[in-house]
Amino acid sequence: MMVSSDGRNSVAGGESAKLSDGASMTLLRLVVLAVLGAAASSCAANVSAPPSALPGAGRMPQAPALPGASPTSSRDRVYTADQTSNTVSVIDPGTNTLLGTIALGDARPNVLGALYNKQIDVHGLGFSPDGSLLSVVSVTSNAVTIIETATNRVRGTVYVGRAPHEGFFTPDGRELWVAVRGEGYVSVIDPVALRETRRIPTSDGVAMVIFRPDGRYAFVNSSRTAELQVVDTRTYDVVKRIPMPSTFSPNLSASPDGLEVWATLKDIGKTVIVDAQNFAVLGVVETGPITNHVTFVTTATDKLAYVTVGGENSVKVYRRNVASPVLLATIAVSDSPHGIWPSADNRTVYVGQENADSVAVVDVSTQRVTRQIPVGQAPQALVFVANAVPTGPGTANLTRQNVGLRIERRMVTVPGATLAKGKAVIRNLGPLDAVELTLREAAAGAMYDAYAVQNASAPYGKAVKLAHLMVKADGTAEITAQLRYFESGFTNVVLVAPGTMPSGASLSAAPVPVMMVASASHCSMH
Repeated sequence: MMVSSDGRNSVAGGESAKLSDGASMTLLRLVVLAVLGAAASSCAANVSAPPSALPGAGRMPQAPALPGASPTSSRDRVYTADQTSNTVSVIDPGTNTLLGTIALGDARPNVLGALYNKQIDVHGLGFSPDGSLLSVVSVTSNAVTIIETATNRVRGTVYVGRAPHEGFFTPDGRELWVAVRGEGYVSVIDPVALRETRRIPTSDGVAMVIFRPDGRYAFVNSSRTAELQVVDTRTYDVVKRIPMPSTFSPNLSASPDGLEVWATLKDIGKTVIVDAQNFAVLGVVETGPITNHVTFVTTATDKLAYVTVGGENSVKVYRRNVASPVLLATIAVSDSPHGIWPSADNRTVYVGQENADSVAVVDVSTQRVTRQIPVGQAPQALVFVANAVPTGPGTANLTRQNVGLRIERRMVTVPGATLAKGKAVIRNLGPLDAVELTLREAAAGAMYDAYAVQNASAPYGKAVKLAHLMVKADGTAEITAQLRYFESGFTNVVLVAPGTMPSGASLSAAPVPVMMVASASHCSMH
């Protein structure tokens, strides 16, 4: 199913899809050029669209890149997929400032209702080799949205199967492959016609697709199956299944020299190094709790890998050394680093900070954070796109949806569990506030009541119950509650045994409605 930028539906293979004016002109040029090419070479067995009509034409060196790319400028862009505000944040890396956001959906809590037809849980990002198109995956609305980077305009949306997670363009720009995690296949999309052209059956829970730089093979990891799959891009067949140490791999990246693929394992805090030529595991690195995303920096003198570690609020920098990479630096960043991508010139690394609603700018020469940039709420994937805006200011169609709203974090003590870790993130959503409480390394089956309280410590004063929760078999628990937390004068979140109250607390005399909602954290393992 495809929906154009004006919201009208069409079915692939059926009635022609209505596209935006810009997309229609692109298709018109494509048809004219193809017809002219056929007339000029009537003996050809197959006539395809000329390279100039495809999003891979005139490709720029894109990150992660080998040395030699042009210095970063205001023609480039950094994008984050903001899951809570349902936006894409647009950053000018020439000045390291936020230009604005592309609103693909309403901000929470305004995403429930029978007539709501916008995107929910904006999460994954990819881009065409020439930098002209950005692909955005929205998990809960099963959508892949194509955005023109020069104008920030939505070209159209392709609807795929349940819970897509991440997707990326082939190196020639002709196809966009999207991992459909909820159904166990890779959806292959024509980014010009805006339609799904085939499905590649895979193992259950496929999470992401990346390509070896030469485009010959694709690598597909999984969040529910302990294997990394290798797909032949010519035949679309899975040609190798590489065993992984765990079932939860949310992210992977191919080195720009085409020699290695690094795959993160979020649940066990490790990263697997795979030989991208011979399809065998080279080694496993203990990277740390809640290992999120990975990327590469290559300079004239060094080959580096950067890994975001959400449980330590750090980015770890390794010198690549086949099976035994060397830890060079641990960079302290803000709360819950998630997405990460380098600039094409390999001088800067950008880090999305999920529970700080910001992006950290890291100087590669010093391995230090030099700037913090505010973005939309709960940034997930992050990409750097070279030459995204060849001409013009590139600021059209931008908003500031839910940028700069209040966010606070609280460490939460887990009763009777000294090793367990608890954290509450409280975000202002506009009309309401969201309290996201996560536990990890807790006792399986343990139960608690969660309260918002007036005071930072006992006696806690007025209180309101947020939820009753039970720890899962893997030692984690996660709840999200919406209420007027800040307006009601609450300052902390407390866990207690079921049926008890926080010390010195009493229920708020004034009613404080609390709404429990499904967690929005599709990559979480807190």
